[in-house]
Amino acid sequence: MGFSEKQEALVNSSWESFKQNIPQYSVLFYTFILEKAPAVKDLFSFLKDTAGIQDSPKLQAHAEKVFGLVRDSAIQLRAKGEVVLGDTTLSVIHVQKGVIDPHFVVVKEALLKTIKEATGDKWSEELNTAWEVAYDELATAIKKAMN
Repeated sequence: MGFSEKQEALVNSSWESFKQNIPQYSVLFYTFILEKAPAVKDLFSFLKDTAGIQDSPKLQAHAEKVFGLVRDSAIQLRAKGEVVLGDTTLSVIHVQKGVIDPHFVVVKEALLKTIKEATGDKWSEELNTAWEVAYDELATAIKKAMN
């Protein structure tokens, strides 16, 4: 069973909800990450000075990229049945930063919590599962390229 048209539509519509307020949801996303794993703060250069994270363009751009990559993964899963990284830059950066498996778990949890907040009463287990599958496939592709 592949990634369904409905799952792709759920990810796309909730991506739009996220984009409605990128500044707020970006801060929320990194707040969730740091609550779960405070030590990862050093992996993100834009989190070194936490005083300015509310208005950090780098933080917002990075969060938008993360969520966008998961959305793109949903599109790839529907079209091709798999996620293929366009280039190795993403995996190289993860290796350089020392990203390990538990980091992927923390990011996934934060991503799902953020999407739940962004979608409000439109959130459902089905929507959660669609994002979870898309994220897991992206994470698998990144980890594969890291090795």
